[in-house]
Amino acid sequence: MIVDDDLTDGPHTVGRWLIDRAAQSPRRIAIDDRGVTTDYATLAARATALADALRAAGYGPGDRIATVSGNSADHVVVFFACALTGVAFVPLSWRLTPRELVGVIDRTRPSLVLIEDEHAALAGEALRAADRMPRTAALATTVASAAVPPSLHPRESRRVRDDDALLIIFTSGSEAEPKGVVLTHENCFWNNLALAQALPLTADDVVLAMLPQFHVAAWNCQPLLAWWVGATVVLERSFQPERVLQLIADRRVTAMMGVPTQYSMLAADRAWPATDVSSLRLALVGGATMPDPLQKAWRARGVPLTQGYGLTEAGPNVLHLSAAEAEEHPGAVGRPYPHVEVAVVDPVSSLALGGEATGELWVRGPSVFAGYLDDPAATMRATRDGWLRTGDLVHRDAAGILRVVDRLKDIYISGGENVAPAEVEHALVLHPLVDAAAVVGVPDLVWGERGVAFVVPASGAKLSEDEVLAHARRNLAAFKVPVHVEFVDALPRSTIEKLARSRLRERAQRAVDRRAAMTSSGANEEVGR
Repeated sequence: MIVDDDLTDGPHTVGRWLIDRAAQSPRRIAIDDRGVTTDYATLAARATALADALRAAGYGPGDRIATVSGNSADHVVVFFACALTGVAFVPLSWRLTPRELVGVIDRTRPSLVLIEDEHAALAGEALRAADRMPRTAALATTVASAAVPPSLHPRESRRVRDDDALLIIFTSGSEAEPKGVVLTHENCFWNNLALAQALPLTADDVVLAMLPQFHVAAWNCQPLLAWWVGATVVLERSFQPERVLQLIADRRVTAMMGVPTQYSMLAADRAWPATDVSSLRLALVGGATMPDPLQKAWRARGVPLTQGYGLTEAGPNVLHLSAAEAEEHPGAVGRPYPHVEVAVVDPVSSLALGGEATGELWVRGPSVFAGYLDDPAATMRATRDGWLRTGDLVHRDAAGILRVVDRLKDIYISGGENVAPAEVEHALVLHPLVDAAAVVGVPDLVWGERGVAFVVPASGAKLSEDEVLAHARRNLAAFKVPVHVEFVDALPRSTIEKLARSRLRERAQRAVDRRAAMTSSGANEEVGR
């Protein structure tokens, strides 16, 4: 095993967390992957062996290793091997279509792509269409035997630094193409230090990790902190409410993180009333604000939910609100984490507002990202004098507690996933009979928000909603596909020819309400028969 001095120049590099923990608690269980357990000594040995193989094959700081993989112990081994060698770990979403996946592969320009067998067909189709073919290998085989293909552009090995890229997570912003958010070792260190101080975990905790590992929260919202302190992480590959409830009871899960949609589906599951959830002491909510009735449903079972707010560019943790304060301030998202500075800023003048105020939320601190991958122009648009501009309109009350009022950006959040209207619109106009399209999010009781598309057909074209939706499903991940399509002669514009999304949102809400009423009426007629 490599000694600590060979790993790092500074105290913040994440690879040393695993090595240090394995030395202190070698036989504690680090991962429970579908019933197969891995202790800290074994996890560290596997990660170190893969790190040695990566170095020997010519990979090092400045390289990017992309993965197409579900949640697994093997995937965690790759993450820590990258952390130990200074290589950036880029987990890509298996929810994407091949067209979408090839776009992020081209933007990543990975030195190596590791592919889990379950997603080989998806990755293979995307790679065949890529601008250039990187080295590829089967993820499980590579991890098991350290059979790493040699680098096409070998690098000299050096010790890992705090400012080396650790995680690159692709996220949907307000623009058509996803952007890679670069998080360094230092960013992740400070993010997890803040989490440890505000919502601490101990070696006795059992953390359920059910978010997919192409999300930043699947690493930086509990799992990495759990491996830092010597806790056990129960990995779940997909979200199935009945199975998650069974895991909570059987594994005596003490901590978990999910989005409101997941907590809603758990509380609605038939197994909910009989499931023992008494072991849960810390249930963290992110992705959107928890509705008050859902908060009450979990509180009634003795599980108070801790509301959080964050974004990938911030590491992601920005705000949190204890369950007790959530009861006093329904709909609020909280106060800043330690080491995180926030400001409420006038969106027009960019002046910070004091006291009780409404404005755009800006964030500053050592956990804020290093920038967008190879996109300095987008980085400049998102930042100002060291501050990250979130694009979220918030209200700060007299007690200093913040609530999200609206998004200044056009993105909406469906089931905890960011959806960029521009990206969906771009996919829709790929249809030869679509002249123009606009997409807006509308509230949804289960998913938080769902997209409604407004489509302008080509002149004289006959186009059905089913045809547009079928086209969308071929070109977009399922969570991005609109729930409804409205055909219009033209899209509304403002006086400066900008798309008037506010008018579309009102129209979209009316359309969804009308469809819901028709569905309800039809169901009542069936009952009447």
